[in-house]
Amino acid sequence: MNSFFIEFRDPLFGVIVFFVIVFLITISSYWWAKYKSKEHTKSLDNFLNDFKKIPSSKDMEQLISKGEMSEKSWLLLAALYSKNGDYEKSIEIYSELIKITDKSTVTEIMYLLGKTYFKAGFLERSKKIFLTILKDNPRSPKVLHNLLLVYEYMKDYNSALEVLEPLDELKTDIELDTQYLKATKIIYSTKLGVDEKSEQLLEIYKQSGNLTYMIFEFLFRHNPKFAWKNLDASKSELLTDVFWNLQRKDLDFDIISQNGYLRELYSARGDIKDVSKSSVFEFDILINLDKKASATLSFEYICDNCKHVYPFAFNRCANCHSIDTSNIEISLVKDFNREYCEENNSFQ
Repeated sequence: MNSFFIEFRDPLFGVIVFFVIVFLITISSYWWAKYKSKEHTKSLDNFLNDFKKIPSSKDMEQLISKGEMSEKSWLLLAALYSKNGDYEKSIEIYSELIKITDKSTVTEIMYLLGKTYFKAGFLERSKKIFLTILKDNPRSPKVLHNLLLVYEYMKDYNSALEVLEPLDELKTDIELDTQYLKATKIIYSTKLGVDEKSEQLLEIYKQSGNLTYMIFEFLFRHNPKFAWKNLDASKSELLTDVFWNLQRKDLDFDIISQNGYLRELYSARGDIKDVSKSSVFEFDILINLDKKASATLSFEYICDNCKHVYPFAFNRCANCHSIDTSNIEISLVKDFNREYCEENNSFQ
């Protein structure tokens, strides 16, 4: 018995007990921290899941009436959904807000709903909303402009042109929109032949000097001889991709020989050998390669207004809806089409 108490009072025993206590505390702290972390993650997941669900009309009405979530917060949430491309949720929020919001803000919310329907591709619904707004607020430039876009996307160019009249009365500059819509109407007309379209489009171009790419892209695609005859040499750079993609049979070498930019372009493409170098880096590389490597030009299109980049040509920017603001950027890429042709020829 005495020996037991002696061992108990031994300093070594105290050290052992101390480390055992430290070990138990460490283990307890570790598992407690792990448990709390798991609970925190679960709570965060539940919180985020709440944002994935759109509350019912009744739940939304209760939230707004209680002040748990302000109308401004709902509008910000709807705008965020729309920006991320989740138009369905954005539309649901705007639709419910219209039912329960104050009359003073209904028009603005309807406008936002109409824009969201337009972005989502529901053009008929968007049109009805904008027309409803205009019944009570006929002098609203932003609503009229969006209605014009809806009609344009629906290819109802006559109605779009009619919308320009009240915009003109509101002192809005409609000159470029008028030229653009008239040109678009001509291009998509099923009643006019190619020659008639060519003459009318050229007349619009001569009167304004605008829409160079839109008009000459159509002319070179459908009436290349007419296009070469009426080409403004100073606008050649705006049509770089059009010239690059023209077939050899549609080239007018007499005009090309008189235009320094076109001589460099077609020397780079390999149709002529009039120049040995170019001030355009990409042309210069292709001229020096002299078809010894599979390389060609690739094109990107940048809106000068909003700087949005597209892989395809446009006449009206899909992002900011500005007209005639496309700027071509060229780059060198591997010519897979040439390699494919060479491989096919090798088996013949």
